[in-house]
Order: sequence, then C-alpha cells, then structure tokens
Amino acid sequence: QLSLVESGGGLVQAGGSLRLSCADSGHTLIKYNMGWFRRAPGKEREFVGGITWRGTTTTYADSVKGRFTIAKDNTENTAYHQMNNLRPEDTAIYYCASTYSSDTYIENSESEYGYWGQGTQVTVSS
Repeated sequence: QLSLVESGGGLVQAGGSLRLSCADSGHTLIKYNMGWFRRAPGKEREFVGGITWRGTTTTYADSVKGRFTIAKDNTENTAYHQMNNLRPEDTAIYYCASTYSSDTYIENSESEYGYWGQGTQVTVSS
C-alpha cells in the first residue's frame, strides 16, 4: 500500500513558479506511474499530467504544456511537479496519484489510479 504525501503548495503571483513534491517514504515507486490532477473551485478534478514509472515519458494537458514539468526520482521515491509561469486560472487543489503500471502507457483518468495524496493548495494571484 502506497502512502503518498504532497508538499510545496502555496500562494504565488501570476508569472511565478512553484514546485510540488509527492513522496512515499516507506514504499518504492518503481513500477508505479505517477499522475497529477487538480480541482479548481466549482469545477471537477482534471488531469494535469503524468509520467511513466521509469521517468522516461511524460504527457501534459494542453492548458499546461510548456509551463509545467513532471519528473520522477526513484532513488528518493519522489515525484516532482515544476510549475512555471503560473496563471490565476491555475489556482486549484493539486493531487498526486499513482498506479502500478507498465512503462508504455500513462493513465489520464481518475479511475485508473488507486493511490492518492492528500492534496495541496496552489493559489495564483493576479
């Protein structure tokens, strides 16, 4: 059983950057793909991006392409989510998620992930 813990959220001005972390201190993340989702006020949770367990392949939602980068360090059992050029519309609770998977496909729907972090608030002011 994974126990994902997120950190790194906060308040930032538009154009600024934040880096989120998602770690499991007691379990390896090898063979576990990682995904990031977010839920904005009044909206449903949406897929932001994901990475294969080896960390070699990533995919992103169109709304964040070129601004967000996901990385994975299996030696530290941690996934990272670097968010640059943040916009007010990026304001949301961000969740990391994980699933035991192959290295050839990145899951992009909530139902495909079995393990979730507690969420961390990201607020971008204009």
